[in-house]
Amino acid sequence: MPVYAYRGLNTQGKAANGVIDADSEKGARVKLRRIGVYPTEVGLEGARPGGARPGGARPGGKVKLGRISLARDVDFSKYFQRVKAQDLATMTRQLATLISAHIPLVDALAALADQTTNVKLKTVLGSVKEGVVQGGKLSESLAQHPKIFSGLFVQMIAAGEASGAMELVLQRLADLMEKQARLRARVLGALMYPIIMALVGAGLMGFLIVYVVPKVTKIFEDVKATLPLPTRVLIFLSHTLANYWYLLIPLGAGLFFGLRKFLKTPRGIALYDRWTLKVPIFGKLFRMVEISRFARTLSTLMGSGVNLLTALDIVKRIIQNSILVQAIEETRVSVREGEPVAEPLRRSKQFPPIVIHMISIGEKTGELETMLVRVADTYDQQIDNLVGTLTTLLEPVMILIMGGAVSFIVMSILLPILQLNQLGG
Repeated sequence: MPVYAYRGLNTQGKAANGVIDADSEKGARVKLRRIGVYPTEVGLEGARPGGARPGGARPGGKVKLGRISLARDVDFSKYFQRVKAQDLATMTRQLATLISAHIPLVDALAALADQTTNVKLKTVLGSVKEGVVQGGKLSESLAQHPKIFSGLFVQMIAAGEASGAMELVLQRLADLMEKQARLRARVLGALMYPIIMALVGAGLMGFLIVYVVPKVTKIFEDVKATLPLPTRVLIFLSHTLANYWYLLIPLGAGLFFGLRKFLKTPRGIALYDRWTLKVPIFGKLFRMVEISRFARTLSTLMGSGVNLLTALDIVKRIIQNSILVQAIEETRVSVREGEPVAEPLRRSKQFPPIVIHMISIGEKTGELETMLVRVADTYDQQIDNLVGTLTTLLEPVMILIMGGAVSFIVMSILLPILQLNQLGG
């Protein structure tokens, strides 16, 4: 259904503007009057109200053919701007504040849409507001935008609507999203340094091998003696990269896209996810991140009134490792059959014993939600410590690797020179 932007006056005579979905411009005007807004300008979202319409038409006028200034009349930013997790968390916390101040939901959504600078989020909030105005639930309106609001978000809002604790649910949801955003930023920050160093090192080594080494090794062309193995390897690499680079590019691209296609298959996903959990150092980090996400999200859902089976089903969808997803699904099936949560998690052998022990105690004492929060807090602290250690260690490790590569090139050049000097002596 098309979305129309409008400007007009409300019943108090104050200016009103926003967006509304309707089958036509006439339908949009009818809907606006129904909600107490008297429009002065209505136009398709992306075009200025009262300005140029598709095809150059104006209200009450004829279609004029000619040049249309797309850059002026159409806002392309909404097609490229994305809604970041931090933007969504901020919006959620602001909505909780407005609701706690006893501001009606429709007015709160309108206020959020007016103040946000994210064009895409502004349009979505306008559409959500219109859904609520027409009598729909907030959760139902949010569910119409799955690319912005995840199943976790929608389910928690639905739980808040059912329990009447919308303010508390929104606060918990904002806390959850902010903590997950910080956790993601910490992990990406730890991984970014070695990636950048590897790219810089590869570029430097490529320059040395392709442009510097051939000029230096020319002095060995007339040498009849057998060159040292490192020197022969270096000359082979230099010759291959300098003369057959046009073959290496499509070969590398083919390997990349072939591997990417394989990793999208069920077998490839399983192999990759199993490898990421077992790779030294980083495997431990990836597992800790997923367990922290599992524990905190499950705790938040349960604390918001979502039943355990539904909560496990939602948590399963936000975990990114298929091996852990399978373990959670098996746990959900076992819980549905009457088992406690801890037992199937123990059988999966994917969760550390301390996590199983704390969940088991939580179930026995009736404080599962509290224990899950403690698990998440403990693992967040461990992640911080591990990320700090990795950041400290990665710098000297990368320097050693690059130094070793440069040393190989230098020794490969010096060894035959020393050999020639000995033969000359």
